[in-house]
Amino acid sequence: MEKSQIEAIQLLLKQPKNIVIVPHRNPDGDAMGSTLALYHYLISLGHEASVIAPNDYPEFLKWLPGTDLVKQFEFDEEECSKLIAESEIIFTLDFNDLSRVGNQMGNILETASSLKIMIDHHQQPSAYAKYMYSNVEISSTCEMVYNFIEFLGDESKIDAVIATCLYTGIMTDTGSFRFPSTTSRTLEIAGDLMKRGANHSDIHNQVFDTNSYNRLQLLSCALGNLKILKDYNTAYISLSQEELDKFEFKKGDTEGFVNYGLSIKGIVMAVIFIENVQDDIIKISFRSKGSFSVNDFARSHFNGGGHTNAAGGRSETSLNGAIEKFISILPAYKQQLAP
Repeated sequence: MEKSQIEAIQLLLKQPKNIVIVPHRNPDGDAMGSTLALYHYLISLGHEASVIAPNDYPEFLKWLPGTDLVKQFEFDEEECSKLIAESEIIFTLDFNDLSRVGNQMGNILETASSLKIMIDHHQQPSAYAKYMYSNVEISSTCEMVYNFIEFLGDESKIDAVIATCLYTGIMTDTGSFRFPSTTSRTLEIAGDLMKRGANHSDIHNQVFDTNSYNRLQLLSCALGNLKILKDYNTAYISLSQEELDKFEFKKGDTEGFVNYGLSIKGIVMAVIFIENVQDDIIKISFRSKGSFSVNDFARSHFNGGGHTNAAGGRSETSLNGAIEKFISILPAYKQQLAP
């Protein structure tokens, strides 16, 4: 982050402000970890702060410190809109385009007169914020929030609560420190967060060891639907709304399912297609190995984007239609998908 921006933000935060912090729609561990960590940090400085999530998030994140204070735009649009309108500063974390919060909330954020600050690590940011801390080479937004607090000279403010939130987001977005985005700096920060009170074992258990019987049954169904396209070194999984309903799907239940396809020897790209009748879309998650960019693939064909090796997208066709479109595109990428 540029020195001039850091100095401007330091000056901005010297006096108490009314601040709103926003993660992306369907927030994950990095989104909730970073927003809650920033919330606790800003409160420690004497600011009034609110976290407004566009919609609900998985149960396995609802133990995070401060989660009971998170407001959801989808369920309380009037109050959330009022908080946004009255805010002096809006922080947007773990996304870089206002479309990522949904059309209604995105329009409200766009028209708000509040000063906007973006902290994000995804590719191709939109220029909606006055101050932008954007770096695609950093493992997670939580790692960036740690850096941000450090930039402001407030490392001493990182207590056990903030450390727990930050460690959670770093752990989840790096796949428990196994993804290529994990650097020596990432591990140094994780170690420092442990020193400051983040209990790595408890955090891992809270996030990964809270399976329900229905979730395991849904995983069995997903693996039963797994298909391999050998000519393109690609694997994909599909889940219909009927299958989700059968196993009483709850938000977050399919987290990590796509990685099973990617774990197969020789597979370069793995995809999961999930039908969402309520939103009338097919939600798609892409993962890849090596240099094949699922970010470019998702942006070009499925109204999405993300990182080189992890991206999301959507289709407004049927489940079968989305899969058929996907398969029809693959011949053009055959050479790039070679192992």
